[in-house]
Amino acid sequence: MIKGTTKIIGIFGYPVEHTKSPAMHNAAFEHLGLDYCYVPFSVKPEGLKAAVDGIRAFGLAGVNITVPHKETVLPFLDKLSEEASFIGAVNTVKNENGILTGYNTDGIGFMRSLEEKGVQAKGKKVLILGAGGAARAVGYALCKESFECHIYNRTVEKGIALCGHLAKAGGKVRMADNDSINDKVFLSEMDILINTTSVGLAESDAPLLKTSLLAPGQIVCDLIYKQTSFLKEASKAGCVTMNGLGMLLWQGAAAFEIWTAAKAPVEIMRKALEKNLLG
Repeated sequence: MIKGTTKIIGIFGYPVEHTKSPAMHNAAFEHLGLDYCYVPFSVKPEGLKAAVDGIRAFGLAGVNITVPHKETVLPFLDKLSEEASFIGAVNTVKNENGILTGYNTDGIGFMRSLEEKGVQAKGKKVLILGAGGAARAVGYALCKESFECHIYNRTVEKGIALCGHLAKAGGKVRMADNDSINDKVFLSEMDILINTTSVGLAESDAPLLKTSLLAPGQIVCDLIYKQTSFLKEASKAGCVTMNGLGMLLWQGAAAFEIWTAAKAPVEIMRKALEKNLLG
């Protein structure tokens, strides 16, 4: 029930019609009996500053930030967490008496999804496909946890730039080229392979590497929510596969705890997400 005391959380994106976050968060608020409501806001790029000012004007408790605003929102905020500052992108904003602090929970969301699979950091080698915002967030979290990261990107310059940036976080980071990702020996050394690109959104998209070169027991992740052809072929090769649902869930749980200071009811959120995706 919406009341005069209800605290509003939102999500700013464009488009935003596809978002699964309202189902997840509203289920969590209801389960814990919290007087909050989560609402999607369609914010065009030219209206972003006004929308951020609206967080203060309307007294929103906070918002999530999604495509295409994760980077462009930074100048309109008052503070940034260490992760958000390093990654250069924000997915969560908290409003405390008009002071807006930006956070990035994508990396911790990915790490917690790995933990569910029982993956430990020490000595693990990772191949990250892509060099965009998701790769920066995931790469930063992996480097902080002592993973050895290899970056492959079709635009080589962007890949090199990401390697240099992640190295500043103390990470052991190397560039992977076309020869590397087509080399069975190199790929066999990778404990985890992660697709952070949009390749796979379309059923006709061919994976960025030959899945026939993968080995049983490797962990193959795709940050896209559905079972992409990359994951389907990796599963046939005996790999352990993960889509982006776990990361979505756990980044949401981290954001929930930033806004409310309450422990997120993760299983309630998971069920709401799964039901929404099936629906």
